Amino acid sequence: MSIDDLAKLRDQASEKLAEKVAARQLELAAEMEKLAAFGGGKKAKAIVPKKDLKDVKEALKPQLQEASKPQATKAA
Repeated sequence: MSIDDLAKLRDQASEKLAEKVAARQLELAAEMEKLAAFGGGKKAKAIVPKKDLKDVKEALKPQLQEASKPQATKAA
């Protein structure tokens, strides 16, 4: 291929790519209009972090101590 043929091919490829980009931009603009009907842009609520295992153990300590005490058994 000659230099002129390569330059022409490059120009054709650039034009075709520009056409595809323009068409895709129109598609995306139409999609954005559809999504705007739903009132988008709202953020999801923040997730509350889970408590550390240490905190849970500390909170349950009194209950665990009660459970570990021997139960008085009735003599039959």
